[in-house]
Order: sequence, then C-alpha cells, then structure tokens
Amino acid sequence: MTAETGTEDLITHLKSVLLELNAHPYPDVANPPETPKRASIALILRIQPHYSHWPATDDKPFPLHHPYPPSPTQQRRRSSAASSKPRDLSFEDVIETFFAQDWVKHGDPELLFIKRATRVGDKWNGHVALPGGKRDPEDEDDQVTAMREALEEVGIDLNYNNAITVGNLPQRVVTSSWGKVPLMVLCPYIYLLTSPTYPAQRLQPTEVASTHWVSLRALQSPSLRTYEYADVSARLAKSELGIKRWFLQSMLSKMMFAAIHLVPSNSTYCATIPDFIPAGGPPDAGALGKVKEVLMGPEGRDTGKPPLLLWGLTLGVVSDLLEHLPPHNALELWTYPTFTNWDVRFVMWAMSYRFRARKSAEMSTQTSLGLETSSVPILDTEVEEKPGEVGIAGLGVGRSWGRTSRAKMVARNSAVNSMLEGYYPIVRKAVATALAARIGLVVGLAVVLGRKYRVGEWVRAWWGAA
Repeated sequence: MTAETGTEDLITHLKSVLLELNAHPYPDVANPPETPKRASIALILRIQPHYSHWPATDDKPFPLHHPYPPSPTQQRRRSSAASSKPRDLSFEDVIETFFAQDWVKHGDPELLFIKRATRVGDKWNGHVALPGGKRDPEDEDDQVTAMREALEEVGIDLNYNNAITVGNLPQRVVTSSWGKVPLMVLCPYIYLLTSPTYPAQRLQPTEVASTHWVSLRALQSPSLRTYEYADVSARLAKSELGIKRWFLQSMLSKMMFAAIHLVPSNSTYCATIPDFIPAGGPPDAGALGKVKEVLMGPEGRDTGKPPLLLWGLTLGVVSDLLEHLPPHNALELWTYPTFTNWDVRFVMWAMSYRFRARKSAEMSTQTSLGLETSSVPILDTEVEEKPGEVGIAGLGVGRSWGRTSRAKMVARNSAVNSMLEGYYPIVRKAVATALAARIGLVVGLAVVLGRKYRVGEWVRAWWGAA
C-alpha cells in the first residue's frame, strides 16, 4: 500500500492552477507615458521528493523528447501561421505526464527566493526577492528577460530541457513613494523544474548573496506570518512639501508591513561576496555584550543574522500565486500596513475602517460565488482600466482588470493590488491628521501650563530685571 505524505492534495491543486494559468494568461500591460522601462521576475517552482517516494535511478528522464509548446507570447505571434510540423505533446499532455510520476504525486512543492547582495546606494540591500531584472533592448519579449535574468543571477537554465514554461501572473506598474511617479512595468512568469534533484546554481556575487528554496506549505502557514518594520520618513518627506525627514521620523516611528518569516528547506550561499565572513568579531563583542554573555550564557549571544522576511513587492507577487491555491487565505492572513506608534495607528484604523469593511465585503462576495472559477481572469475589452500599480515598499496601490469590483475579486486578478486600491490616499490623510493632532496637543498643553504657572508674567519680570 502506498504511504501518504500529506501533500497530495496540494500537488493536485497546484497542477490545476498551472493548467489554468497557461490556458488563461493575464494581459500584457503597456508602459505609462514617458516610462519605457520594463522588468521581469521568475517564480521558479520545483517538487521535492518525499523520502518514502524517492525516484528510482532507472526512471526515464523528463522531458520526453518532444518539441516544447511555445510561450503564450509566442503562441499569439504564431496564431496566424500554420505549423508545418505537428507537436508531439500539448502543454496539457506535458503537465499530465509530469504530475503522473510517483515522486511528483507525493512530493512537496517549493519556490526559489534570493537574498540580495549588499551594494552601495541600493536601498534593497539584503532584501528577499525573486530572480529577475530589467529588460534589455535585445530581449525578444518579457518572458525572455525572466529566463535570461534567472540564468545570469542564479545559474538556472529555464529552457524546455530543464523546466516547463507555465505562464504569467498579473503585471503591475511599479511607482515611487506613494504611487505618484511610475518607474517601470513588472512582469512575473512561472516555471516548473522537471528534475527531482536540486539544480546546480551559480550565484552572481554583485546581485545575489544567497538563494533559498521554501515550501509552499510554509508560505501558507499562519504561524510564520509576521511584520517588517521599515523607516519611510525619507519617502514621506520627499512626497509631502514642507515636512522634514527628522521631524517625520521622530513623530511617526516606523511603518509596519505584513511579512512571512521564510523557513528554507535548502539554501545556497555565495562565498565570494565581501561580507560572507563577518569582519570585526561578533556583534556582542563590546562590554555590554560581555555582560550579556555572563548573565545569559553563550547561548544568548546575538548572531547578528536577521531573519529572512518576505514582504513588500515580492510578497504581493507571491500572494497572487498563493491566492489560487486552497485554502485561498493569502489575503485573510495579510494585514494592512500601519505605523508602530499607537496614536498614528489608531487614526489610520479609524479613518480606514469603512474602506477595510468594504474590501472585506468584496472578499466575502467572491467567496460566496465559489472558488472553482477564482483563478480565471474575467476581461472586458470594452472597458479599459489602469493596471495594478505598486507604491510604498513595493505594495500595490492600483487597479486590476475586470468589469466590476465583484468580477475583479472573482478573477483573483492581482490579489494584493485589489485589497490596496485606494488605501494609500487614506494613509496620507491619516498621517497628516495624526501630525496635526500631535502639534495641536503640544500647543494646547503649552497654553494650559502657561496660564497655570503664569509663565508670561515670569518672563516679563525676568526681562525687566535683566
């Protein structure tokens, strides 16, 4: 009798999602005026075999020597021309053949993440991301960019000999600060590696410090949900005239963003980067560190290694994938960005209450319509809408495609974008309200104290005596 591993349902749902994403590709997003830049990222999936279902050494290698179907972009370009040579297998045949293998049926799906290397002037130093980069003029299309960047950054070849090209996720416009200035269009593409073994990697030292394979089960786990605390005062100071960064930093503290604590099943490190071996001794080498070690023992010493946190833009893209998979709770586990100071957080909570209630109602409406159609985008060629935009810390602030809000949520088109549409204008108003309330409180307190202790008379007497 075949032993169950507990991941069979996830594998079955993943196969269905990949088939739907290939059959119903998301539309290409045109560049905004005066914004020619485009970038692509690769979501690289693989299946880790279970110990009790390890592939036999004499298993026939995959793929099965067939001309691989073209990408959705290539399909559209070739739709008007008849092929002189029939293909042996369609995409559906390829997926069915791959998922029919015993080690795949009982395996554990994983997704590849990179940790960015430290570079001077790069505000994303050490952040978790997906392999990818900007499109070069010689790239044929956005999908070619994703494959080229994956090969350059991590050394993984995504051609048909090693991977199945699945399709894309919703494209979005990346903007600066609070969504005011468009920077580029971001295009995510999904690939599925066909080998049961981890691929050999060649990490680019200037771009990648390490790579990490993380199980989809871990990405879906509520126990690994946490927060990233980021200083956004510099961006606010640039976007709000007349307010200095030091003032905003002291008033607002840090902003809290939803995050996932990544627990890798396999990691690869680039040993040639400058900070691979920390210099200057352990972080707690000073007098305070020695006192801490005496009180808590060597076990209490700070290793100086921050946790791997998935947040911002990358979390938004990954959430679009996770929303297609049961239990469809990526958004339920996600929280709206806010600030650490209690008064600012309260003002934001109060001012966004109706907004959050409306979004929650839209999600409830979507759920009541059934999940079997949640992965299929609903398009309306008669109504042109702006694509999803990405603003502060990379989270979406724009629109998704569809006829109505109800249809958008049914389509699950850019999940985080749908939830954040219209949120950041409320954030700006809440920040201004909280700052005004604090200033008013200080002024009012100064007036009360002045009247109570007759500060004005004391000052006049002192001035006259002088």
